[in-house]
Amino acid sequence: MRGWAPPASPYGAGHRGVDLAARPGTPVRAAAAGRVAFAGRVANRGVLVISLTDTGDPPLRTTYEPVRPLVDKGEEVTAGQVVATIEAGPAHCAAGCLHWGLLRGTEYLNPLSLLPPSLLRRPPSRLLPVFGVPLP
Repeated sequence: MRGWAPPASPYGAGHRGVDLAARPGTPVRAAAAGRVAFAGRVANRGVLVISLTDTGDPPLRTTYEPVRPLVDKGEEVTAGQVVATIEAGPAHCAAGCLHWGLLRGTEYLNPLSLLPPSLLRRPPSRLLPVFGVPLP
C-alpha cells in the first residue's frame, strides 16, 4: 500500500517501513528466524519486534504493527511462523494494513531487502496487439 521512504535526517519526515494490505485478524508470519525482543503496546498499538538470528552486531530487527502478538518476549521463532494477528481499531492505514519495519541499531532499513529478489521483480506492463478483433 505504501513503500519505504527513508527520512533525510534521523528526526525528519519519512516512512520507516512498508505498509502491506491486511484486514483485522489476518495472521502475521515472522520474516526470518529470531528471538522476540518486544511484544506489547506502544502508543496504544500492538507492536512486535523480532531480533533476527545471525545478522551481525547489532542484529537486524523486524517490527510489526498494529498487531496482537501471539508470542512472548524472549521466545524463539522460526521463519514463517505465525507470530501475531492484525489488530482491529484505529490503525496506521485507514483501510487496514501491516506496517513492517527493519532496523539495525537505530538505523531504519528497507524491510523488502529481506525478500528474495524474485519476489520483487515484476516485468513491466505492456500492451500487446489483439489479433482477430476488428479495430473501430
